[in-house]
Amino acid sequence: MISIFIIFAIFILYIINNLTNSLCIVKEIPEERQPKVFRTINILITILLFSSYIEILYT
Repeated sequence: MISIFIIFAIFILYIINNLTNSLCIVKEIPEERQPKVFRTINILITILLFSSYIEILYT
C-alpha cells in the first residue's frame, strides 16, 4: 500500500511542479521570487499528501 502511495505522491508532485512552472511563465513572476513560489506550493502539497496518507491509513 505504501509503495503505491509513494509512486502516486511523486507523480502528483511532478505534475504540480510542471503546473507551477507554467504559472510562473504565464504570470511573469521574476526569477528571484520563483524559488519561494515553488517551495511554498511543494510544502503545501506535501502536507496535503501526508494528511491524505494518514487518513487512508487509519480508515
